[in-house]
Amino acid sequence: MTTHQTTEPTTQDFAALFEEFDQDIQVVNENEITQGRILEIGQDYVLIDIGFKSEGRVAVDEFKDEAGQVPYAVGDMVDVLVEAREDESGQCVLSKERADRMKVWDAIAEKADDDQLVRGIITNRVKGGLHVDIGVKAFLPGSQVELRPTRNLDKYLGQEYAFQIIKFNQARHNIVLSRRALLEEERAELKRKTLIKLKQGAVIDGIVKNITDYGAFVDLGGIDGLLHITDMSWGRVAHPTEMFNVGDEIQVKVLKFNSENERVSLGYKQLTPDPWEGAEERYPAGVHVLGKVVSLIDYGAFVELEEGIEGLIHISEMSWTRRIKHPNRVVSEGEVIEVAVLNLDTNEKKVSLGIKQIDPNPWELLEDRYPVGTRILGNIRNITDFGIFIGIEEGIDGLVHISDISWTQKIRHPSEMYEVGQEVEAVVLNIDVNNERFSLGIKQLEPDPWETIPQRYPPGKIIPAKITKITDFGAFAQIEEGIEGLIHISELAERRIEDVREVVNVDEEHKVEVISVDPKERKIALSIKNFVRRSERGSLQEYTENQGATAQLGDLLKGKLGEIAEAVEEKEAPEADEAGGDEATSETE
Repeated sequence: MTTHQTTEPTTQDFAALFEEFDQDIQVVNENEITQGRILEIGQDYVLIDIGFKSEGRVAVDEFKDEAGQVPYAVGDMVDVLVEAREDESGQCVLSKERADRMKVWDAIAEKADDDQLVRGIITNRVKGGLHVDIGVKAFLPGSQVELRPTRNLDKYLGQEYAFQIIKFNQARHNIVLSRRALLEEERAELKRKTLIKLKQGAVIDGIVKNITDYGAFVDLGGIDGLLHITDMSWGRVAHPTEMFNVGDEIQVKVLKFNSENERVSLGYKQLTPDPWEGAEERYPAGVHVLGKVVSLIDYGAFVELEEGIEGLIHISEMSWTRRIKHPNRVVSEGEVIEVAVLNLDTNEKKVSLGIKQIDPNPWELLEDRYPVGTRILGNIRNITDFGIFIGIEEGIDGLVHISDISWTQKIRHPSEMYEVGQEVEAVVLNIDVNNERFSLGIKQLEPDPWETIPQRYPPGKIIPAKITKITDFGAFAQIEEGIEGLIHISELAERRIEDVREVVNVDEEHKVEVISVDPKERKIALSIKNFVRRSERGSLQEYTENQGATAQLGDLLKGKLGEIAEAVEEKEAPEADEAGGDEATSETE
Protein backbone atom coordinates (compact mmCIF):
# COMPACT_ATOMS: atom_id res chain seq x y z
CA MET A 1 0.00 0.00 0.00
CA THR A 2 1.37 3.31 -1.07
CA THR A 3 1.37 6.14 1.48
CA HIS A 4 0.52 9.74 0.30
CA GLN A 5 2.07 12.61 2.32
CA THR A 6 0.25 15.97 2.33
CA THR A 7 2.12 19.23 3.06
CA GLU A 8 -0.02 22.14 4.31
CA PRO A 9 1.15 25.73 4.57
CA THR A 10 2.23 26.78 7.95
CA THR A 11 1.82 30.02 9.79
CA GLN A 12 5.34 30.91 8.85
CA ASP A 13 4.49 30.46 5.18
CA PHE A 14 1.58 32.88 5.37
CA ALA A 15 3.71 35.44 7.09
CA ALA A 16 6.39 35.21 4.44
CA LEU A 17 3.86 35.54 1.65
CA PHE A 18 2.22 38.56 3.31
CA GLU A 19 5.62 40.19 3.79
CA GLU A 20 6.44 39.60 0.11
CA PHE A 21 3.07 41.09 -0.99
CA ASP A 22 3.45 44.02 1.30
CA GLN A 23 6.87 44.76 -0.18
CA ASP A 24 5.37 44.80 -3.69
CA ILE A 25 2.79 47.45 -2.72
CA GLN A 26 4.04 51.00 -3.36
CA VAL A 27 3.69 53.63 -0.77
CA VAL A 28 1.42 56.34 -2.16
CA ASN A 29 0.32 59.57 -0.57
CA GLU A 30 -2.84 61.44 -1.19
CA ASN A 31 -2.66 64.61 -3.34
CA GLU A 32 0.52 63.41 -4.96
CA ILE A 33 1.18 62.51 -8.57
CA THR A 34 2.22 58.94 -9.34
CA GLN A 35 2.54 56.74 -12.41
CA GLY A 36 0.16 53.93 -13.25
CA ARG A 37 -0.41 51.34 -15.95
CA ILE A 38 -3.65 51.19 -17.89
CA LEU A 39 -5.24 47.79 -17.29
CA GLU A 40 -8.52 48.31 -19.04
CA ILE A 41 -10.28 50.99 -21.07
CA GLY A 42 -13.99 50.78 -20.62
CA GLN A 43 -16.93 52.75 -21.88
CA ASP A 44 -17.12 54.95 -18.78
CA TYR A 45 -13.94 54.30 -16.84
CA VAL A 46 -10.28 53.52 -17.34
CA LEU A 47 -8.82 50.99 -14.84
CA ILE A 48 -5.28 51.94 -13.73
CA ASP A 49 -2.79 50.01 -11.60
CA ILE A 50 -0.55 52.32 -9.55
CA GLY A 51 1.09 49.40 -7.63
CA PHE A 52 -1.18 49.87 -4.62
CA LYS A 53 -3.19 47.10 -3.06
CA SER A 54 -6.17 48.11 -5.17
CA GLU A 55 -6.61 49.53 -8.68
CA GLY A 56 -8.11 52.93 -9.34
CA ARG A 57 -10.81 54.02 -11.74
CA VAL A 58 -10.65 57.29 -13.75
CA ALA A 59 -13.49 58.68 -15.86
CA VAL A 60 -12.79 58.00 -19.51
CA ASP A 61 -13.58 61.67 -20.37
CA GLU A 62 -10.33 62.70 -18.70
CA PHE A 63 -8.43 60.75 -21.38
CA LYS A 64 -10.25 62.09 -24.43
CA ASP A 65 -8.59 64.58 -26.78
CA GLU A 66 -10.21 67.54 -28.57
CA ALA A 67 -11.65 65.16 -31.17
CA GLY A 68 -13.32 63.06 -28.47
CA GLN A 69 -10.96 60.09 -28.95
CA VAL A 70 -8.90 58.25 -26.31
CA PRO A 71 -5.28 58.31 -27.58
CA TYR A 72 -4.15 55.62 -25.12
CA ALA A 73 -3.96 51.80 -25.09
CA VAL A 74 -3.87 49.07 -22.44
CA GLY A 75 -0.39 48.91 -20.96
CA ASP A 76 0.40 52.64 -21.44
CA MET A 77 1.89 54.46 -18.48
CA VAL A 78 0.14 57.68 -17.39
CA ASP A 79 0.51 60.22 -14.60
CA VAL A 80 -2.41 60.42 -12.20
CA LEU A 81 -3.15 62.27 -8.99
CA VAL A 82 -4.02 60.22 -5.94
CA GLU A 83 -7.07 61.95 -4.57
CA ALA A 84 -7.75 59.21 -2.00
CA ARG A 85 -6.06 55.87 -1.34
CA GLU A 86 -9.37 54.18 -0.65
CA ASP A 87 -12.97 55.04 -1.09
CA GLU A 88 -15.93 53.33 0.59
CA SER A 89 -15.58 50.35 -1.70
CA GLY A 90 -11.87 50.06 -1.01
CA GLN A 91 -10.74 51.36 -4.42
CA CYS A 92 -8.12 54.01 -5.00
CA VAL A 93 -9.51 57.41 -6.20
CA LEU A 94 -7.38 58.78 -9.07
CA SER A 95 -7.51 61.82 -11.48
CA LYS A 96 -5.56 62.24 -14.66
CA GLU A 97 -6.97 65.69 -15.34
CA ARG A 98 -5.87 67.05 -11.99
CA ALA A 99 -2.47 65.46 -12.44
CA ASP A 100 -2.06 67.16 -15.81
CA ARG A 101 -3.13 70.49 -14.35
CA MET A 102 -0.74 70.18 -11.43
CA LYS A 103 2.12 69.40 -13.78
CA VAL A 104 1.28 72.50 -15.78
CA TRP A 105 1.18 74.64 -12.66
CA ASP A 106 4.53 73.20 -11.60
CA ALA A 107 6.01 74.01 -15.03
CA ILE A 108 4.56 77.52 -14.96
CA ALA A 109 5.83 78.05 -11.44
CA GLU A 110 9.30 77.07 -12.56
CA LYS A 111 9.11 79.53 -15.49
CA ALA A 112 7.81 82.25 -13.21
CA ASP A 113 10.74 81.74 -10.86
CA ASP A 114 13.19 81.89 -13.76
CA ASP A 115 11.43 84.87 -15.52
CA GLN A 116 10.84 82.72 -18.59
CA LEU A 117 8.22 83.50 -21.21
CA VAL A 118 5.09 81.41 -21.71
CA ARG A 119 3.01 81.01 -24.85
CA GLY A 120 -0.72 80.95 -24.89
CA ILE A 121 -3.88 81.51 -26.93
CA ILE A 122 -6.29 84.34 -26.10
CA THR A 123 -9.63 82.58 -25.61
CA ASN A 124 -12.22 85.14 -24.57
CA ARG A 125 -12.81 88.66 -23.38
CA VAL A 126 -13.63 89.39 -19.75
CA LYS A 127 -14.07 92.50 -17.65
CA GLY A 128 -10.87 94.49 -17.69
CA GLY A 129 -9.00 92.30 -20.15
CA LEU A 130 -8.67 88.87 -21.74
CA HIS A 131 -8.38 85.21 -20.73
CA VAL A 132 -5.35 83.36 -22.03
CA ASP A 133 -4.93 79.57 -22.17
CA ILE A 134 -1.32 78.76 -21.23
CA GLY A 135 -2.23 75.22 -20.13
CA VAL A 136 -4.23 76.76 -17.34
CA LYS A 137 -6.38 79.85 -17.40
CA ALA A 138 -4.48 83.15 -16.98
CA PHE A 139 -5.58 86.80 -17.01
CA LEU A 140 -4.20 89.44 -19.44
CA PRO A 141 -5.19 93.01 -18.38
CA GLY A 142 -6.24 95.34 -21.20
CA SER A 143 -3.43 97.72 -20.30
CA GLN A 144 -0.89 94.95 -20.86
CA VAL A 145 -2.02 93.94 -24.37
CA GLU A 146 -0.15 96.58 -26.39
CA LEU A 147 2.37 99.33 -25.87
CA ARG A 148 -0.53 101.76 -25.83
CA PRO A 149 -4.02 101.05 -24.48
CA THR A 150 -6.37 99.72 -27.15
CA ARG A 151 -10.14 99.73 -27.11
CA ASN A 152 -10.72 96.94 -29.60
CA LEU A 153 -9.71 93.83 -27.65
CA ASP A 154 -11.86 91.52 -29.76
CA LYS A 155 -9.31 91.56 -32.57
CA TYR A 156 -6.92 89.57 -30.35
CA LEU A 157 -9.28 86.64 -29.80
CA GLY A 158 -7.84 83.37 -31.07
CA GLN A 159 -4.35 84.85 -31.45
CA GLU A 160 -1.30 83.12 -29.98
CA TYR A 161 1.43 85.22 -28.40
CA ALA A 162 4.34 84.98 -26.00
CA PHE A 163 3.72 86.49 -22.56
CA GLN A 164 5.65 87.44 -19.48
CA ILE A 165 4.34 86.34 -16.08
CA ILE A 166 4.02 89.43 -13.89
CA LYS A 167 2.01 87.81 -11.06
CA PHE A 168 1.83 84.15 -9.97
CA ASN A 169 -0.09 82.65 -7.03
CA GLN A 170 -0.47 78.87 -7.29
CA ALA A 171 -2.42 78.55 -4.08
CA ARG A 172 -5.11 80.89 -5.38
CA HIS A 173 -4.71 79.70 -8.97
CA ASN A 174 -4.03 83.27 -10.01
CA ILE A 175 -1.75 84.11 -12.97
CA VAL A 176 -1.44 87.60 -14.49
CA LEU A 177 0.33 88.02 -17.83
CA SER A 178 1.78 90.92 -19.80
CA ARG A 179 2.43 91.24 -23.48
CA ARG A 180 3.36 94.92 -23.25
CA ALA A 181 6.42 94.21 -21.15
CA LEU A 182 7.68 91.88 -23.84
CA LEU A 183 6.92 94.41 -26.58
CA GLU A 184 8.76 97.12 -24.67
CA GLU A 185 11.85 94.96 -24.48
CA GLU A 186 11.62 94.15 -28.18
CA ARG A 187 11.02 97.79 -29.02
CA ALA A 188 13.99 98.91 -26.95
CA GLU A 189 16.23 96.51 -28.84
CA LEU A 190 14.81 97.58 -32.19
CA LYS A 191 15.24 101.21 -31.24
CA ARG A 192 18.88 100.63 -30.43
CA LYS A 193 19.46 99.08 -33.85
CA THR A 194 17.39 101.77 -35.62
CA LEU A 195 19.25 104.66 -34.04
CA ILE A 196 22.48 103.30 -35.47
CA LYS A 197 21.25 103.64 -39.06
CA LEU A 198 18.98 106.68 -38.54
CA LYS A 199 20.49 109.73 -40.22
CA GLN A 200 19.35 112.47 -42.58
CA GLY A 201 18.95 111.21 -46.14
CA ALA A 202 18.72 107.55 -45.14
CA VAL A 203 16.06 105.41 -46.82
CA ILE A 204 14.51 102.89 -44.43
CA ASP A 205 11.49 100.61 -44.19
CA GLY A 206 8.64 101.27 -41.82
CA ILE A 207 5.07 100.36 -40.96
CA VAL A 208 2.23 102.90 -40.89
CA LYS A 209 1.22 102.96 -37.24
CA ASN A 210 -1.32 105.76 -37.05
CA ILE A 211 -3.00 108.23 -39.41
CA THR A 212 -4.16 111.76 -38.60
CA ASP A 213 -5.55 114.63 -40.66
CA TYR A 214 -2.10 116.16 -41.03
CA GLY A 215 -0.03 113.04 -41.71
CA ALA A 216 0.92 109.51 -40.72
CA PHE A 217 3.15 108.10 -37.99
CA VAL A 218 5.50 105.42 -39.23
CA ASP A 219 7.14 102.83 -36.97
CA LEU A 220 10.76 102.65 -38.08
CA GLY A 221 11.62 99.97 -35.54
CA GLY A 222 11.45 101.08 -31.93
CA ILE A 223 11.02 104.73 -32.89
CA ASP A 224 8.24 106.58 -34.71
CA GLY A 225 8.64 109.19 -37.43
CA LEU A 226 6.12 111.69 -38.80
CA LEU A 227 5.31 111.62 -42.49
CA HIS A 228 3.57 114.94 -43.06
CA ILE A 229 0.79 115.10 -45.63
CA THR A 230 2.79 117.63 -47.69
CA ASP A 231 5.63 115.12 -48.01
CA MET A 232 3.48 112.23 -49.19
CA SER A 233 3.12 113.19 -52.83
CA TRP A 234 4.28 115.84 -55.26
CA GLY A 235 0.63 116.12 -56.19
CA ARG A 236 -2.46 117.14 -54.26
CA VAL A 237 -3.46 114.97 -51.25
CA ALA A 238 -6.69 115.86 -49.45
CA HIS A 239 -6.23 113.29 -46.67
CA PRO A 240 -3.46 110.80 -45.82
CA THR A 241 -5.91 107.90 -46.19
CA GLU A 242 -5.83 108.55 -49.93
CA MET A 243 -2.24 107.30 -49.87
CA PHE A 244 -1.87 104.89 -46.93
CA ASN A 245 -3.67 102.62 -44.48
CA VAL A 246 -2.67 101.59 -40.98
CA GLY A 247 -0.42 98.55 -41.24
CA ASP A 248 1.00 99.38 -44.67
CA GLU A 249 4.68 98.56 -45.06
CA ILE A 250 6.33 101.48 -46.84
CA GLN A 251 9.76 102.85 -47.61
CA VAL A 252 10.51 106.41 -46.49
CA LYS A 253 13.37 108.89 -46.55
CA VAL A 254 14.67 110.61 -43.42
CA LEU A 255 14.37 114.37 -43.94
CA LYS A 256 15.31 115.52 -40.44
CA PHE A 257 16.44 113.74 -37.26
CA ASN A 258 16.88 115.35 -33.85
CA SER A 259 18.84 112.94 -31.68
CA GLU A 260 18.10 114.91 -28.50
CA ASN A 261 14.32 114.58 -28.58
CA GLU A 262 14.38 111.69 -31.07
CA ARG A 263 12.02 113.42 -33.47
CA VAL A 264 12.11 112.18 -37.02
CA SER A 265 10.62 113.89 -40.09
CA LEU A 266 10.02 111.57 -43.01
CA GLY A 267 9.34 111.98 -46.70
CA TYR A 268 7.72 109.69 -49.24
CA LYS A 269 7.58 111.88 -52.32
CA GLN A 270 11.31 112.55 -51.98
CA LEU A 271 11.95 109.00 -53.17
CA THR A 272 10.97 110.16 -56.67
CA PRO A 273 12.36 113.14 -58.67
CA ASP A 274 10.79 116.59 -58.24
CA PRO A 275 8.47 117.04 -61.25
CA TRP A 276 9.37 120.74 -61.39
CA GLU A 277 12.86 119.80 -62.53
CA GLY A 278 12.85 120.27 -66.30
CA ALA A 279 9.29 121.62 -66.29
CA GLU A 280 10.31 124.63 -68.39
CA GLU A 281 11.32 122.30 -71.21
CA ARG A 282 8.16 120.23 -70.95
CA TYR A 283 5.77 123.16 -70.63
CA PRO A 284 7.04 126.16 -72.63
CA ALA A 285 4.75 129.16 -72.99
CA GLY A 286 2.18 128.62 -75.73
CA VAL A 287 2.19 124.82 -75.71
CA HIS A 288 -1.19 123.03 -75.60
CA VAL A 289 -1.49 120.14 -73.13
CA LEU A 290 -4.13 117.96 -71.50
CA GLY A 291 -4.86 118.30 -67.79
CA LYS A 292 -7.34 117.21 -65.16
CA VAL A 293 -9.46 119.74 -63.28
CA VAL A 294 -8.76 119.02 -59.59
CA SER A 295 -10.34 122.02 -57.87
CA LEU A 296 -12.72 124.91 -58.55
CA ILE A 297 -12.59 128.26 -56.76
CA ASP A 298 -14.48 131.51 -57.25
CA TYR A 299 -11.77 133.07 -59.39
CA GLY A 300 -10.68 130.08 -61.46
CA ALA A 301 -9.83 126.38 -61.69
CA PHE A 302 -6.74 124.37 -60.79
CA VAL A 303 -5.65 121.84 -63.40
CA GLU A 304 -3.17 119.02 -62.77
CA LEU A 305 -0.78 118.66 -65.69
CA GLU A 306 1.07 115.77 -64.02
CA GLU A 307 1.54 114.56 -60.47
CA GLY A 308 3.01 117.49 -58.57
CA ILE A 309 2.40 120.20 -61.18
CA GLU A 310 -0.83 122.15 -61.08
CA GLY A 311 -1.71 125.31 -62.95
CA LEU A 312 -4.39 127.95 -62.48
CA ILE A 313 -6.85 128.95 -65.17
CA HIS A 314 -7.99 132.40 -64.09
CA ILE A 315 -11.63 133.09 -64.78
CA SER A 316 -10.56 135.85 -67.17
CA GLU A 317 -8.72 133.27 -69.30
CA MET A 318 -11.75 131.05 -69.88
CA SER A 319 -13.48 132.94 -72.70
CA TRP A 320 -12.59 135.67 -75.17
CA THR A 321 -16.09 137.13 -75.21
CA ARG A 322 -18.26 135.69 -72.41
CA ARG A 323 -18.26 137.15 -68.93
CA ILE A 324 -17.88 134.05 -66.75
CA LYS A 325 -19.36 134.45 -63.27
CA HIS A 326 -18.07 131.13 -61.94
CA PRO A 327 -15.69 128.55 -63.45
CA ASN A 328 -18.31 125.78 -63.07
CA ARG A 329 -20.07 127.38 -66.03
CA VAL A 330 -17.14 126.25 -68.19
CA VAL A 331 -15.40 123.25 -66.57
CA SER A 332 -16.20 120.53 -64.02
CA GLU A 333 -14.05 118.97 -61.31
CA GLY A 334 -12.49 115.74 -62.56
CA GLU A 335 -12.86 116.73 -66.23
CA VAL A 336 -9.88 116.30 -68.58
CA ILE A 337 -9.48 119.41 -70.72
CA GLU A 338 -7.04 120.96 -73.17
CA VAL A 339 -5.27 124.07 -71.95
CA ALA A 340 -2.61 126.48 -73.15
CA VAL A 341 0.43 127.28 -71.00
CA LEU A 342 0.65 131.05 -70.57
CA ASN A 343 3.49 131.30 -68.09
CA LEU A 344 5.57 128.98 -65.87
CA ASP A 345 7.60 130.06 -62.84
CA THR A 346 9.77 127.24 -61.48
CA ASN A 347 10.97 129.34 -58.53
CA GLU A 348 7.47 130.02 -57.28
CA LYS A 349 6.23 126.70 -58.69
CA LYS A 350 3.30 128.36 -60.41
CA VAL A 351 1.78 127.80 -63.84
CA SER A 352 -0.68 130.14 -65.53
CA LEU A 353 -3.04 128.41 -67.95
CA GLY A 354 -5.76 129.45 -70.34
CA ILE A 355 -8.67 127.84 -72.16
CA LYS A 356 -9.63 130.65 -74.48
CA GLN A 357 -6.17 130.58 -76.07
CA ILE A 358 -7.02 127.19 -77.61
CA ASP A 359 -9.18 129.09 -80.14
CA PRO A 360 -8.23 132.19 -82.19
CA ASN A 361 -8.77 135.54 -80.49
CA PRO A 362 -11.94 136.97 -82.09
CA TRP A 363 -10.72 140.46 -81.23
CA GLU A 364 -7.79 140.02 -83.60
CA LEU A 365 -10.26 139.19 -86.39
CA LEU A 366 -12.34 142.29 -85.71
CA GLU A 367 -9.74 144.61 -87.22
CA ASP A 368 -10.12 142.84 -90.57
CA ARG A 369 -13.90 142.61 -90.37
CA TYR A 370 -14.52 146.15 -89.14
CA PRO A 371 -11.81 148.59 -90.24
CA VAL A 372 -11.98 152.12 -88.85
CA GLY A 373 -14.74 154.08 -90.59
CA THR A 374 -17.02 151.08 -91.15
CA ARG A 375 -20.70 151.75 -90.57
CA ILE A 376 -22.57 149.11 -88.59
CA LEU A 377 -26.12 148.44 -87.43
CA GLY A 378 -26.71 146.95 -84.02
CA ASN A 379 -29.05 146.77 -81.07
CA ILE A 380 -28.37 148.57 -77.82
CA ARG A 381 -27.52 145.98 -75.16
CA ASN A 382 -26.84 148.31 -72.26
CA ILE A 383 -27.02 151.98 -71.32
CA THR A 384 -24.74 153.54 -68.71
CA ASP A 385 -23.95 157.03 -67.45
CA PHE A 386 -20.99 157.28 -69.81
CA GLY A 387 -22.49 155.84 -72.99
CA ILE A 388 -24.32 153.02 -74.76
CA PHE A 389 -23.15 149.50 -75.67
CA ILE A 390 -24.10 148.17 -79.07
CA GLY A 391 -23.95 144.46 -79.88
CA ILE A 392 -21.45 143.73 -82.66
CA GLU A 393 -21.07 139.94 -82.49
CA GLU A 394 -21.78 137.22 -79.94
CA GLY A 395 -20.09 138.40 -76.75
CA ILE A 396 -18.58 141.53 -78.33
CA ASP A 397 -20.06 144.97 -77.68
CA GLY A 398 -18.99 148.35 -78.97
CA LEU A 399 -19.14 151.47 -76.82
CA VAL A 400 -20.50 154.78 -78.02
CA HIS A 401 -19.20 157.24 -75.46
CA ILE A 402 -21.58 159.99 -74.44
CA SER A 403 -19.21 162.50 -76.04
CA ASP A 404 -19.54 160.69 -79.39
CA ILE A 405 -23.32 160.76 -79.58
CA SER A 406 -23.81 164.30 -80.88
CA TRP A 407 -21.65 167.10 -82.26
CA THR A 408 -23.80 169.83 -80.82
CA GLN A 409 -26.27 168.51 -78.25
CA LYS A 410 -25.37 168.54 -74.57
CA ILE A 411 -26.57 165.14 -73.30
CA ARG A 412 -26.90 164.62 -69.58
CA HIS A 413 -27.65 160.88 -69.84
CA PRO A 414 -27.84 158.61 -72.94
CA SER A 415 -31.22 157.32 -71.81
CA GLU A 416 -32.63 160.72 -72.80
CA MET A 417 -32.18 159.68 -76.43
CA TYR A 418 -31.99 155.86 -76.53
CA GLU A 419 -33.41 152.72 -74.93
CA VAL A 420 -32.21 149.11 -74.61
CA GLY A 421 -33.01 147.01 -77.67
CA GLN A 422 -33.20 149.96 -80.02
CA GLU A 423 -31.40 149.52 -83.35
CA VAL A 424 -28.90 152.25 -84.10
CA GLU A 425 -26.25 152.99 -86.68
CA ALA A 426 -22.72 153.88 -85.68
CA VAL A 427 -19.21 154.26 -87.10
CA VAL A 428 -16.15 152.25 -86.02
CA LEU A 429 -13.69 154.66 -84.41
CA ASN A 430 -11.08 152.32 -82.88
CA ILE A 431 -10.42 148.67 -81.97
CA ASP A 432 -8.04 148.02 -79.05
CA VAL A 433 -7.23 144.29 -79.24
CA ASN A 434 -5.01 144.20 -76.18
CA ASN A 435 -7.58 145.82 -73.90
CA GLU A 436 -10.53 144.32 -75.81
CA ARG A 437 -12.25 147.64 -76.45
CA PHE A 438 -14.41 148.49 -79.43
CA SER A 439 -15.07 152.22 -79.81
CA LEU A 440 -17.99 153.49 -81.89
CA GLY A 441 -19.42 156.90 -82.71
CA ILE A 442 -22.84 158.10 -83.76
CA LYS A 443 -22.10 161.77 -84.35
CA GLN A 444 -19.39 160.74 -86.81
CA LEU A 445 -22.14 159.62 -89.20
CA GLU A 446 -22.49 163.31 -90.08
CA PRO A 447 -19.82 165.95 -90.75
CA ASP A 448 -18.74 168.07 -87.82
CA PRO A 449 -20.67 171.36 -88.20
CA TRP A 450 -17.83 173.20 -86.50
CA GLU A 451 -15.66 172.49 -89.50
CA THR A 452 -17.73 174.97 -91.59
CA ILE A 453 -18.70 177.41 -88.85
CA PRO A 454 -15.69 179.70 -89.39
CA GLN A 455 -16.72 180.10 -93.03
CA ARG A 456 -20.42 180.47 -92.31
CA TYR A 457 -20.01 182.82 -89.39
CA PRO A 458 -17.02 185.08 -90.01
CA PRO A 459 -16.26 187.86 -87.51
CA GLY A 460 -18.36 190.97 -88.18
CA LYS A 461 -21.36 189.10 -89.54
CA ILE A 462 -24.76 190.17 -88.21
CA ILE A 463 -26.99 187.17 -87.40
CA PRO A 464 -30.17 186.49 -85.43
CA ALA A 465 -29.80 184.69 -82.07
CA LYS A 466 -32.15 183.33 -79.44
CA ILE A 467 -31.26 183.70 -75.76
CA THR A 468 -31.06 180.20 -74.20
CA LYS A 469 -29.36 180.79 -70.86
CA ILE A 470 -28.46 183.67 -68.59
CA THR A 471 -25.45 183.67 -66.27
CA ASP A 472 -23.73 186.23 -64.06
CA PHE A 473 -21.13 186.89 -66.75
CA GLY A 474 -23.42 187.08 -69.76
CA ALA A 475 -25.98 185.23 -71.88
CA PHE A 476 -25.79 182.23 -74.19
CA ALA A 477 -27.60 182.54 -77.51
CA GLN A 478 -28.36 179.87 -80.11
CA ILE A 479 -27.48 180.81 -83.66
CA GLU A 480 -28.56 177.48 -85.20
CA GLU A 481 -29.61 174.04 -83.96
CA GLY A 482 -27.03 172.89 -81.42
CA ILE A 483 -24.70 175.90 -81.94
CA GLU A 484 -24.51 178.52 -79.25
CA GLY A 485 -22.43 181.63 -78.72
CA LEU A 486 -21.69 183.73 -75.65
CA ILE A 487 -22.71 187.33 -75.31
CA HIS A 488 -20.45 188.56 -72.56
CA ILE A 489 -22.02 191.03 -70.11
CA SER A 490 -19.64 193.68 -71.45
CA GLU A 491 -21.06 193.11 -74.94
CA LEU A 492 -24.70 193.72 -74.04
CA ALA A 493 -24.63 197.54 -74.04
CA GLU A 494 -22.35 200.55 -74.06
CA ARG A 495 -23.12 201.29 -70.45
CA ARG A 496 -22.10 199.19 -67.46
CA ILE A 497 -24.63 196.42 -66.84
CA GLU A 498 -25.00 195.02 -63.30
CA ASP A 499 -27.70 192.46 -64.14
CA VAL A 500 -27.90 190.75 -67.55
CA ARG A 501 -31.68 190.67 -67.25
CA GLU A 502 -31.72 194.47 -67.59
CA VAL A 503 -31.03 193.92 -71.27
CA VAL A 504 -32.07 190.36 -72.30
CA ASN A 505 -34.19 187.42 -71.09
CA VAL A 506 -34.41 183.74 -72.01
CA ASP A 507 -36.23 182.96 -75.28
CA GLU A 508 -35.87 186.55 -76.55
CA GLU A 509 -34.48 186.91 -80.05
CA HIS A 510 -31.85 189.54 -80.81
CA LYS A 511 -29.57 190.41 -83.63
CA VAL A 512 -25.92 190.09 -82.76
CA GLU A 513 -22.54 190.57 -84.35
CA VAL A 514 -20.04 187.68 -84.53
CA ILE A 515 -16.90 188.82 -82.73
CA SER A 516 -14.76 185.68 -82.95
CA VAL A 517 -14.92 181.91 -83.70
CA ASP A 518 -12.66 179.23 -82.13
CA PRO A 519 -13.47 175.86 -83.82
CA LYS A 520 -10.97 173.91 -81.67
CA GLU A 521 -12.51 175.11 -78.43
CA ARG A 522 -15.93 175.20 -80.09
CA LYS A 523 -16.59 178.75 -78.87
CA ILE A 524 -18.28 181.73 -80.55
CA ALA A 525 -18.22 185.25 -79.11
CA LEU A 526 -21.24 187.48 -79.93
CA SER A 527 -22.05 191.11 -79.27
CA ILE A 528 -25.27 193.13 -79.07
CA LYS A 529 -23.31 196.27 -78.34
CA ASN A 530 -21.49 196.07 -81.69
CA PHE A 531 -24.75 195.51 -83.52
CA VAL A 532 -26.21 198.63 -81.89
CA ARG A 533 -23.20 200.60 -83.04
CA ARG A 534 -23.69 199.35 -86.55
CA SER A 535 -27.45 199.69 -86.60
CA GLU A 536 -28.88 201.67 -89.46
CA ARG A 537 -29.96 204.63 -87.31
CA GLY A 538 -27.44 204.17 -84.57
CA SER A 539 -30.09 204.78 -81.93
CA LEU A 540 -31.27 202.51 -79.11
CA GLN A 541 -34.83 203.22 -80.07
CA GLU A 542 -34.43 201.79 -83.53
CA TYR A 543 -32.47 198.83 -82.17
CA THR A 544 -35.37 197.83 -79.92
CA GLU A 545 -37.92 198.30 -82.69
CA ASN A 546 -35.90 196.16 -85.08
CA GLN A 547 -35.74 193.35 -82.48
CA GLY A 548 -39.43 193.55 -81.53
CA ALA A 549 -38.49 193.55 -77.90
CA THR A 550 -41.28 193.60 -75.40
CA ALA A 551 -39.45 196.15 -73.31
CA GLN A 552 -38.15 199.29 -75.04
CA LEU A 553 -34.51 199.91 -74.26
CA GLY A 554 -35.19 203.61 -74.78
CA ASP A 555 -37.71 203.50 -71.96
CA LEU A 556 -35.17 201.80 -69.73
CA LEU A 557 -32.67 204.55 -70.41
CA LYS A 558 -35.11 207.35 -69.66
CA GLY A 559 -35.51 208.77 -66.24
CA LYS A 560 -32.33 208.61 -64.27
CA LEU A 561 -30.18 207.87 -67.33
CA GLY A 562 -31.97 210.23 -69.72
CA GLU A 563 -29.31 212.80 -69.78
CA ILE A 564 -26.53 210.23 -70.23
CA ALA A 565 -28.42 208.61 -73.11
CA GLU A 566 -28.79 211.90 -74.97
CA ALA A 567 -25.11 212.67 -74.59
CA VAL A 568 -24.15 209.28 -75.93
CA GLU A 569 -26.51 209.66 -78.89
CA GLU A 570 -25.07 213.03 -79.90
CA LYS A 571 -21.51 211.74 -79.56
CA GLU A 572 -21.95 208.63 -81.68
CA ALA A 573 -24.24 210.03 -84.41
CA PRO A 574 -21.46 210.04 -87.09
CA GLU A 575 -20.38 206.53 -86.09
CA ALA A 576 -23.97 205.29 -86.36
CA ASP A 577 -24.21 206.59 -89.91
CA GLU A 578 -21.05 204.76 -90.86
CA ALA A 579 -22.24 201.57 -89.10
CA GLY A 580 -25.53 201.75 -90.97
CA GLY A 581 -23.67 201.63 -94.25
CA ASP A 582 -21.64 198.60 -93.13
CA GLU A 583 -24.77 196.84 -91.92
CA ALA A 584 -26.41 197.26 -95.26
CA THR A 585 -23.40 195.75 -96.93
CA SER A 586 -23.40 192.80 -94.51
CA GLU A 587 -27.10 192.13 -94.97
CA THR A 588 -26.69 192.25 -98.74
CA GLU A 589 -23.98 189.66 -98.43
